[in-house]
Amino acid sequence: MELLNKLLKGDKVIWVIFFLLCAISIVEVFSAASTMSYKSGNHWAPITSHILFLAAGAVLVWVIHLIPYKWFKIFPVFMIPLSLALMISISAMGYLNPGSRINGAARWSEVLGFSFQPSEFTKMGVVIVVAYFLALFRDATSATPRATKWILGISLPSIIIIAVENLSTAMLLFAVVYLMLFIGKINHKQQLWFSGFILSCAFLGSIVLFATPEGTKLPLLHRMPTWKNRIVKFMDSEKIPAAKFDIDNDAQAAHANIAIAQSHLVGKMPGNSVQRDFLSFAFSDFIYAIIIEELGLIGGIVVIFLYLWLLIRAGRIASRCEKLFPALLVIGIALLLVGQATLNMMVAVGLFPITGQPLPLISKGGTSTLVNCVYIGMILSVSRYTILLAEKRKREQEEEELARSLEIEFQQMDQEELNLVPVADLQDESK
Repeated sequence: MELLNKLLKGDKVIWVIFFLLCAISIVEVFSAASTMSYKSGNHWAPITSHILFLAAGAVLVWVIHLIPYKWFKIFPVFMIPLSLALMISISAMGYLNPGSRINGAARWSEVLGFSFQPSEFTKMGVVIVVAYFLALFRDATSATPRATKWILGISLPSIIIIAVENLSTAMLLFAVVYLMLFIGKINHKQQLWFSGFILSCAFLGSIVLFATPEGTKLPLLHRMPTWKNRIVKFMDSEKIPAAKFDIDNDAQAAHANIAIAQSHLVGKMPGNSVQRDFLSFAFSDFIYAIIIEELGLIGGIVVIFLYLWLLIRAGRIASRCEKLFPALLVIGIALLLVGQATLNMMVAVGLFPITGQPLPLISKGGTSTLVNCVYIGMILSVSRYTILLAEKRKREQEEEELARSLEIEFQQMDQEELNLVPVADLQDESK
């Protein structure tokens, strides 16, 4: 136990949440990756690669949590320009060679045989930038307009570039930036202006999306027909009677609903899922439906509880920070992770249009798994700082109490010396 305490520093609850999510991931990905096992001809290949990524991620968590949080300010300096350049080049290649797109989107880059999504690094860089400028430019009560200008000047171009190929990720990042600005206390005028800007963008986007005739090709909006189709299907899903529902036309949502409907309270137990063989992304985008099918309503609630626990714990860590940057950094990371998890689970249960957001630390993935582990390491790094800060305060308090007790003791000794009368003097007085 003492060895674990020395190795796993920082908030122990965060470590427990991380390992529990990894354990659920190993069990459910092994169960949900049946189609991958069938295609590869190797039953162990999908889960072996996933376990290797989780192991590498665990090492990353341990390394990152030992780094002082101040060093995280350096990450965006190279992370944002490089990732944006990669996303622009990937998108350009998608236009020049539409066949290179995967599922109609150009999101993946390949280096030394490893595929990754540059947008994952952009998200991390933007969250760090927002926390940094909110902490840097402040007056007595709130962030100054200069902070908002810097944040929007960096985050909005990044979000727009992400939105070209991945609208849901851009919307998620935009929501996190907005919440961080609100938590970072930008002044009321800026809050009203920014809220109005969001509503205006949503209104104009809806007009462009639904008023543009079918077949119209707009620059940088080649995925607009996909967005429109998903939204229309989601809005019309409640209007279609069960007898007329075309399961082949909307197979992902249909099989996810079937998986949830057949789960009951306890579920079919791990390894007994039926719908995993019909869901094309059962091991990533729709893994929450498989979790509910196999672990039942109880398992689904446990997963929700773990993410909520992560958010609550991050809030407690932030409240113990002496400086604003680490507090906002932890809150931003927690909002990003829990927001993505919420989006994935809402899609799985039919409360949001279908979109490709993996369940953090549970879905099978390469880049996303490693980046999410870096996020956990950063939270643990800040928590390690808060623990050291609490220990320092405790030592100072103990030293103050010791000094106070010594001072009282010396005062009592001085008083006793003043009250002490020599015996000879007492005898002279008696004579």
